[in-house]
Amino acid sequence: MARSELRQIYTMRKQFWPDGSAITVLVLPQKSDIHTQFSRQVLKLLPFQLSREWDRLVFSGTGERPLEVSSEQEMLEMLEQLPNAIGYLPAQQIGQESDLLVLF
Repeated sequence: MARSELRQIYTMRKQFWPDGSAITVLVLPQKSDIHTQFSRQVLKLLPFQLSREWDRLVFSGTGERPLEVSSEQEMLEMLEQLPNAIGYLPAQQIGQESDLLVLF
């Protein structure tokens, strides 16, 4: 998936998959090292920039924050349970590939 598309998804600007189903965005806590690495390396944004964008959507009533999971294990479990969810984890921690798991 291209960086530009990931940025649109994680800034909540792209809300639907090509088939029309809603995207469920999963994130780790903002203070998580993995979240910081994903934000900086993949999205080329600082974590506070993402949070500010999400806050703007919530306060304006035009969107919601992503669903926050508490751990890498919960990220994997939620991706299995939610068919249209997208999440991220470091590639060295995960031995599987998925279209909806962004490995970095």
